[in-house]
Amino acid sequence: MEPAAGGSRTGRNLPAAIAVGVGLGAAVIGSLYSPFKWLFLLVVAAAVGVGVTELVRSFAARDAEVPMVPVLAGMAAMIGGAYLGGPGWLLGIFAMTVLALMVWRMFRGTEGYVRDIGATVLVTVYPSMLAGFVALLLKHPTEGPDQVVVFIATTVASDIGGYFAGISFGRHKMSPVISPKKTWEGFAGSALACMAVGGWLTAWLLEAEVWKGVLIGAVVVVFATLGDLVESVIKRDLGVKDMGSVLPGHGGMMDRLDSLVAALIPVWALLTLLT
Repeated sequence: MEPAAGGSRTGRNLPAAIAVGVGLGAAVIGSLYSPFKWLFLLVVAAAVGVGVTELVRSFAARDAEVPMVPVLAGMAAMIGGAYLGGPGWLLGIFAMTVLALMVWRMFRGTEGYVRDIGATVLVTVYPSMLAGFVALLLKHPTEGPDQVVVFIATTVASDIGGYFAGISFGRHKMSPVISPKKTWEGFAGSALACMAVGGWLTAWLLEAEVWKGVLIGAVVVVFATLGDLVESVIKRDLGVKDMGSVLPGHGGMMDRLDSLVAALIPVWALLTLLT
């Protein structure tokens, strides 16, 4: 069967995916290097907010009720708090958000309480709390925007390298039950792309040794792949193919955020230690 016009043999609309990717990249770069760093935080909050909305609606389809407005408020508070006050504020706001959400649900009765709180805490962690670490990267006094670019570009390289290596050479399935399209050849392509982009950008933007960027890239490919697999497990359990359709050629916003939020903490830790 031939792919649809503009599609690839994986079923992905490649021209649309490229156009969306370029648009997202322009929004990120434009807001990052504007005189107002809060513009980038608004872009992050908007993207993560869409991802949270997709998760809440997907859970609702399986009768797990997550209060959307309080979760979104907690997400915004965590991102803003991380930028203003650092890791301590992020952790404190996260803990208070979880407690507030547990109390919020308590007044709706005992039936399904554990189920609903389980889904609510999951959404509060993934992607909400994890996204707060991008604000910690941005907070760096001299290299904030450059560190964010290194993180995003290296993680995106995992998706691009894995996609093209997978469709060109993919033969051996990595996890047929969880993600049938993911192959070890694609993982190798992801690793090469991550380490190359990480080494290049770390040397160019951060003026650090190339090996540090290669190490960051090697760590990114592991966590980005795990993040992608985690979301695949969630989607399979919820019985959905994509979390949404807001991004033509990509699916939902969470289908793009999964690897980014999973790689955020290790990249933040490595950049803090190595640069």
